[in-house]
Amino acid sequence: QVQLVESGGGLVQAGGSLRLSCAASGIIVSINAMGWYRQAPGKQRELVATITRGGSTNYGDSVKGRFTISRDNAKNTVYLQMNSLKPEDTYVYYCNTNVTVRGGYQLTYWGQGTQVTVSS
Repeated sequence: QVQLVESGGGLVQAGGSLRLSCAASGIIVSINAMGWYRQAPGKQRELVATITRGGSTNYGDSVKGRFTISRDNAKNTVYLQMNSLKPEDTYVYYCNTNVTVRGGYQLTYWGQGTQVTVSS
């Protein structure tokens, strides 16, 4: 079993910054891609950013230039630095990871979600 624990969400004014963290723990052979997605009530979950084990990144169009994803492989943790936040960035943010567990199986896990609210 793999657990993802997210932290760092909250309320911030437009133009401000927040940093999200997501730490993975459990019986993990290796962590492959890690990422962040976001979802509003009644809407589909959308990509925010992903990062491979080697550090290659991919961003959703709406956050390019404002958000930065990074990871610490030694700590099994992924971060999302969010700058120049806008009210339209108000979502529940979910951490996502693809891991290899014993037996060579690759599994995908989601965090519990953390609320980010940007006031105008």
